[in-house]
Order: sequence, then structure tokens, then C-alpha cells
Amino acid sequence: MNAQEVRDYLLSGWERVMEHGSDVDVLAQVAVVIVGFCIAYFLQGRVQAGLKSLTSNLQPQSPFFRAIEILSALSLPLLWLIIEFVVLAIFQGVGPPSIILSVTCSLLSAWILINIVTSLAQNKVWARLVAICIWVITALSILELLEPTLIFLNGLAFNLGETRISMLGIAKAIVAGIVVFWITFGLSRFLEARVNKSKALTPSVQVLTSKLIRVGLVSAAILIILSNSGINITAFAVFSGALGVGIGFGLQKIVSNIISGIILLLDRSIKPGDVIEVGTTYGRVHTMGARYASVITRDSMEYLIPNEDLITQQVINWSYSSKNVRLRVPIGVAYDADIPKTISLIEATAGEVARVLENPAPKCLMRGFGDSAIDLELRFWIADPESGCRNVSSEVLVKLWQAFKDAGVGIPFPQRDVRVEMVNREPPLS
Repeated sequence: MNAQEVRDYLLSGWERVMEHGSDVDVLAQVAVVIVGFCIAYFLQGRVQAGLKSLTSNLQPQSPFFRAIEILSALSLPLLWLIIEFVVLAIFQGVGPPSIILSVTCSLLSAWILINIVTSLAQNKVWARLVAICIWVITALSILELLEPTLIFLNGLAFNLGETRISMLGIAKAIVAGIVVFWITFGLSRFLEARVNKSKALTPSVQVLTSKLIRVGLVSAAILIILSNSGINITAFAVFSGALGVGIGFGLQKIVSNIISGIILLLDRSIKPGDVIEVGTTYGRVHTMGARYASVITRDSMEYLIPNEDLITQQVINWSYSSKNVRLRVPIGVAYDADIPKTISLIEATAGEVARVLENPAPKCLMRGFGDSAIDLELRFWIADPESGCRNVSSEVLVKLWQAFKDAGVGIPFPQRDVRVEMVNREPPLS
């Protein structure tokens, strides 16, 4: 379709509008559509308030709660559609043609149906985009403008080498991209949820499988979009080679992190839920991504550690083969204390702390004779390092302080004797 054909088509459409614009029946139908919208807009608030009162006794996870929530969101087009249907039945009973009312009811019905279907999706942004695309195509089909629009868009084209690129192809690629990515992400979330619920797979294999599923689906979606837009996929061979060279030179760190993430998922040296220590960072591994691992510390600070650092640096995994961790607490007692009884007291007191394991039991050893105290060391085990180590050590020390106070065991501190001598100063010689 060239420019002249487009101009003629628009002029003919304008002439039809002007021809029917003075028709009383047409004006009456347009007025009914506008008045119906105003009435629906006025009743929308009351209907939503009534529907909200019905959800007060329902659980948010209930399907009835979700259905009422969808009806509340679509209350305006539903009320508008009901009003137009009633008026359409009256018009058809009286006899005058009701093309505008029929078209309005069809458009509203399509909009409501599309929104109900897409509202079931979790990703609201993609669902809204899909709803808009489907409704535009449906509206053009109802108005019998779909074929002329396709012809017009196909006529707007330019050549890029031997490839012809038209606005129709671009529009198809955009619509296909929105729909395909919406389906891809929804299917990816569904499959990842099923994989994560599988008890036969370890956490590392679950994460790796989920990433491979997402990458595979996204790659397939891109190929579908490119083939649907009419672009020759083989034309990307040169681009792929250039991209490979660019990765080799400029994206070394990114590729290194991705490969390191795959290695970590395969060898299972670090997995979600492990308690690790990297440099000065100590915390629990929350998630493992393609480029980094998320570690949450006891301060609720989330560190994003690159996967390459977890491969090349020394990492302390407190829960690699077992979550049991032994902690050491230095203790000093006075020289006049009964050491055997004091050691028994320390071991019994440490065993009273809830997080301290009974097996292996707490053990206290004598380390040596200090300057001001006899040096002891308490060793005990815990099974939940993700809950913190310093806090359980503090709890043990507080209980030991109370036990020493009740048993009369002295806790020494450095003491210094200061000796002052008076010296008589001889008188100076005359």
C-alpha cells in the first residue's frame, strides 16, 4: 500500500464518519455508550465496596478471594457491558440498527475475557502487555480493520542489504516477543518450582537445573521471535563470532564468574543454606546466581560475593560436611581456686545452655600458668552456626560468671605493687 492508497483509504473512512455522523440512530447509540460509561463509573465504587466486604471472612489464598478480587478490578467494564447489553436488547426490540452498540459490547466482552485470562498470571507487567496486544488485535478484527492495517504496515518497509524489513515484521516480532516471553517466564517459574520441590535432587543440582531450564527456554524464545520476524538466523553467524572475540577480551570477569558458578553448583562445595566465611564476611548462603552468591550476615546485611572469589580465595565452610561446630572460650581463674572442681563446674554450667550439644559434651582443659591467673579453655559444640557463634559464647560466659559468683571462684585481674621509698637528701657542700 503506497501513500496514495493510504490517503484514499483515510478519506473514504472520513466520508463514512461524516455520512453517519448526522444520523439520529448513530448519535443515539453514541450517547447511550457515553451515558452507560458514566453510570458504570458512578456505580463502580459501590460495587467494589460490596465485593470488598465479602472478602473480610476469606483467606487471601482462597480461590474465592482471588475471584472476587478479579471481579472488583473489572467492575467498571462489567457494569458498562451489562448496561450496554440491556440497551442493545431494547434497540433490537424496537427495530433500529444497533451497529455501534454491538461493536461496543463485543469490545467490552473481549476486554473482560482477556483480562480474566491474563490476571491468573503472577507477573502483572507481562500479563498487562499481553492483554493489550491481544485486545488491540481483537478490536481491529471486530472493527474489520485488521486486514487493511496489516497491508498498510507491510507497505512500510526498507531494505537492509538483502533483507527486507517492514513495520509488519517489527510489529509481529514485538507481539511475538511479549507473548513468547510471558509464556516462557511462566513456564520457567512452574518448572523451577517443581524442581525445587523434588527431594531426590540436592540443593546445588536444583539450582543448576533451574538455571539451565531458564537459559534454555529464553534461548528458544529468542529463536522463535527472530524466525517469526522474518530475519534470517544464519545472518547472526558473523555477529556470533564477533561476540565470541568480545567475550574473550572484554567480558573475561563475567564469563569467569559464570563458569565459576557452574563449577560451584556441580562440585557442591558451596550450596544454599551453608554457613561460610570469606575474608571478613561471615554468614549464610541465601541464593546462588549465575554471577554471584548472596550471603546474609547476622546483621541482616546481604553481601553479593562474585563466584570467582569463592573459587580462587580461601573459603571457610562451617557446614560443608556437618553443621556441628566446635567453639573455644578462654577462661582465667585465681590461683587459690580448686582447679578440678572448677573444671567440673565449668563443664556442667556450659551444658545448661540450650544450644550447646550434649554429645560431644563440653570439655574444659588447663592451658597453663599465666601472670595473674590459671589459664583454662572451654570447648563445646553447637549444631546451628547459622544462628551465630558469638551470641552462644556470650551466653556461656554469662552463666559461668554467675556460677563462679555462687561458688566463690575468683576471677583474677592484673595487679601491680607500687613501692615508694623515702630518701633523705644530703645538704649541699658549702
